Amino acid sequence: MIELGKRQKLAIVKEVDFGVYLGDEKEKVLLPGKQVPEGAKKGDELEVFIYRDSSDRLIATTNMPKLRLGEVALLKVSDVTKIGAFLDWGLEKELLLPFREQTYRVKPGEDCLAALYIDKSGRLCATMKLYHYLKSDSPYHREDTVTGRIYEISGNFGTFVAVDDRYSALIPKKQMYGEKEFQVGEVITARVTEVKEDGKLDLSVRKKAYLQIDEDAEKLMKIIERSDGVLPFSDKADPEVIRRETGMSKNEFKRAAGRLYKEHRIEIGEKVIRKTK
Repeated sequence: MIELGKRQKLAIVKEVDFGVYLGDEKEKVLLPGKQVPEGAKKGDELEVFIYRDSSDRLIATTNMPKLRLGEVALLKVSDVTKIGAFLDWGLEKELLLPFREQTYRVKPGEDCLAALYIDKSGRLCATMKLYHYLKSDSPYHREDTVTGRIYEISGNFGTFVAVDDRYSALIPKKQMYGEKEFQVGEVITARVTEVKEDGKLDLSVRKKAYLQIDEDAEKLMKIIERSDGVLPFSDKADPEVIRRETGMSKNEFKRAAGRLYKEHRIEIGEKVIRKTK
């Protein structure tokens, strides 16, 4: 069976002036003459990749692309047209990345992480929507430090990350408060906070609490100083108020305020926090 988008071994069943046909008597695909290895003859098996040529006909090549069906790879954008972007994937015919499959508008010369799929018309296309293509069998454990590429940002769930450009991970929305605004395509370093039952990773760009507390305390002190030394709420405030005004969770805020209080830098009242004189 000839399978589009895959690498497979097929036998030569017919030789013609412009190449050879591979497959069997029921199903054949052309391997152009310039691709036929020297000395190859009828009956020989060749390892080829199957795709479609510029006329949408199935064709074989002995050149191997940078990704196959269902795989993910980092590809360079060679051009952007009215129908989408075209990616260099190592074959003569470049790979189409339709606009609807882009998680942000790519530009020529950029690298983008993409997966290969077959569209409704039976053509090979690229997509930047990687959630269903990333692996969940990473070698990482809780508290490991990993590097990943952001491929999608969701207002409901958080920031989706491809760890090592291949493993599925998420920075949950609750972990994003107080952090700089991330961009799709950005490469980040993060800490594994949980390995889910299905193998997917939860990440955080914040340090462990006992390491983060010093940074949070200094951040809170600067906020108080910008407020003329008086913060108009205390650690008893609503969690959403604290998140909105400081970018911290309520627990992070309480730890930071506690550190400043122990250092005698602030006074904590019922409804306000004041800088000590």
